[in-house]
Amino acid sequence: MTENEFLLVDRIQKIQQIIYQYGENNFVISFSGGKDSTVLSELVDKAVPDNNIPRVYVNTGIELNAVYEFVKSKVEKDNRFIIIQPKVNIVNMLKEVGYLYKSKQHSYILDLYQNNGKTIAVKNYLGESDKKWSRAKTCPKRLKYQFTDNFNLKVSDKCCVYLKEKPIQDWAKENNKQYHIVGIMRSEGGRRTNAQCLVYSGDKLVKFQPLAPMTKEWEDWFIETYNIDICYLYKPPYNFTRTGCKGCPFNVELQQELDILEKYFPTEKKQCELIWKPVYDEYRRTEFRLHDMFIVR
Repeated sequence: MTENEFLLVDRIQKIQQIIYQYGENNFVISFSGGKDSTVLSELVDKAVPDNNIPRVYVNTGIELNAVYEFVKSKVEKDNRFIIIQPKVNIVNMLKEVGYLYKSKQHSYILDLYQNNGKTIAVKNYLGESDKKWSRAKTCPKRLKYQFTDNFNLKVSDKCCVYLKEKPIQDWAKENNKQYHIVGIMRSEGGRRTNAQCLVYSGDKLVKFQPLAPMTKEWEDWFIETYNIDICYLYKPPYNFTRTGCKGCPFNVELQQELDILEKYFPTEKKQCELIWKPVYDEYRRTEFRLHDMFIVR
């Protein structure tokens, strides 16, 4: 047995254990249409054949068109796949709650500063306290200007909460689903680095993340070995490495994504420029993550 085969058996056994322990009818899978959630769905089917666990996709309005069409094709073939809509308009929500900037951590801390001033958490992030934080947890020098009265862009990390997390939570509550199965991997980095397979609130299970310990290399092996159908955006000539909300400012390869959209899906590129304009303007002004030249890598 190869290492990849061993890991597959281990995940299948873990999924079987948790689903049988907590009851199949109590679970819902958060399905984004991306590579991770597609692998997750297939893996659950291998572990628990003929399961009836719903796969819920939130059509935020800023999903890549190809991903939405991929999900629609799933809905047409399998009634376990369900498309729901958020109750908020993204443009209005961003203006009221705040735009995304750099990362979830940076946006969260900047939101704290804009609403509460220099709290302990803000001082720690800026490196202004006695507490020793690792470099990964401190604000880049080039972005410290944002923690002043001269920076007027309202920032928050809550976009995903309103557009994705809350809609699925509301759907789950309305349909008596207590536990969410989510396709998160630690290897993706950022806040996901410490992702656990089982997430509890107190002593109550709330999330099951069976892909947490897996790697992208294993995921690619699984897709190839079992001929898993994934959205074509991951394949040439597009070669997307992620297919979350289009033009998301959190994407460290944002320039590359916009260049690809400009070449193959120009209308979607224009949509990104309209929705995220205040952030993109600041990115380009400071030469952070974006530039003005059109380069397809």
